[in-house]
Amino acid sequence: MIPHITKENFKSGVEESTKPVIIDAYAAWCGPCQHMTPIFEEVAQEHGDAYSFFKLNVDDARDLAAHFGISSIPTFLFIKKGTIVATETGFLSKADLEKKIQTLLS
Repeated sequence: MIPHITKENFKSGVEESTKPVIIDAYAAWCGPCQHMTPIFEEVAQEHGDAYSFFKLNVDDARDLAAHFGISSIPTFLFIKKGTIVATETGFLSKADLEKKIQTLLS
């Protein structure tokens, strides 16, 4: 199971991470988000040794969603050394998500 990012674990999970971080910002009621869940989980399982994966429920953590400027979901945040290097909004295929990770975070 992919951990959720919260105010309480944001610093240790994201800002202080020694690995690049990918965050999936979603909402439980969002159809495209629901379709992304198994893809994101599969990619996290396959690449969890090299990257840290988190989920961000925008309804439960509105302050973090606002901090990241998330206005559409799903949104994926690609973070390297505590800095957002890119964001991607909308549904991504597994191949597209893996390509983005490789291109942006390797």
